[in-house]
Amino acid sequence: MKFRRRRRENVDIGLAPLIDVVFILLLFFVVTTTFTRETQLRVDLPEAASGTPPEATEIKQLEVVIDVDGNYTLNGKALVKHDLDTLMAALNKESAGDRTLPMIISADGKTPHQAVITAMDAAGKLGFAHLRITTVEAQAAP
Repeated sequence: MKFRRRRRENVDIGLAPLIDVVFILLLFFVVTTTFTRETQLRVDLPEAASGTPPEATEIKQLEVVIDVDGNYTLNGKALVKHDLDTLMAALNKESAGDRTLPMIISADGKTPHQAVITAMDAAGKLGFAHLRITTVEAQAAP
């Protein structure tokens, strides 16, 4: 018995609907994407007439930055709470128990004095011996 073969129809893929779907997906991804903006803490350092520049070192350092409002940042990571216990815990974690690491305090010129004292108190209670306070060189009076 001989069967008749059916003719195959040509299958065409519509390009216009495909372009529409790709365009809608593109719009979806553009609208739902979040862009992270890296922010840095801006600190205006106080001036000092005398001082020594820090020597270049490859040793890990702990840098505590205090902004105008008294908010702490340790090695570029902002602390959630701004109290002594939080600062001590962060210093302890970052130093991994090494009390010989140098610690640098960079406070804004208009930072409340209590915030700087709190940072120094945390360093003293944990036993850090190498403590520096960052300043900028004073400009000559005209």
